[in-house]
Amino acid sequence: MAVVMSMHWAGVTPEQYDAVRDAVDWEEVPAAGGQVHVAWFDPEGLHVVDVWESQQAFEAFLSQRLAPAVQQAGIAGVPETSFRPLHRRFVAPGIGGAS
Repeated sequence: MAVVMSMHWAGVTPEQYDAVRDAVDWEEVPAAGGQVHVAWFDPEGLHVVDVWESQQAFEAFLSQRLAPAVQQAGIAGVPETSFRPLHRRFVAPGIGGAS
């Protein structure tokens, strides 16, 4: 069952996020089971909402690809993360790819 993963990571900067994104290269080599990724920042840090085919798919991506890049970028702490079953997904016509 597809899930929505919501994450808040206090203190993470846009520069750190970009360093991790570049190291993992998930836009060119998508994560197995990853379906949608949205990220933004506020004064408290990074926020992410993803859709994954399962929580296990995210956890595999985290351990195999994401965690090493996070460590390399020097990001401290642990994010607040939650998973909820996906009820409905809609992608507007003509929308795709990274911005």
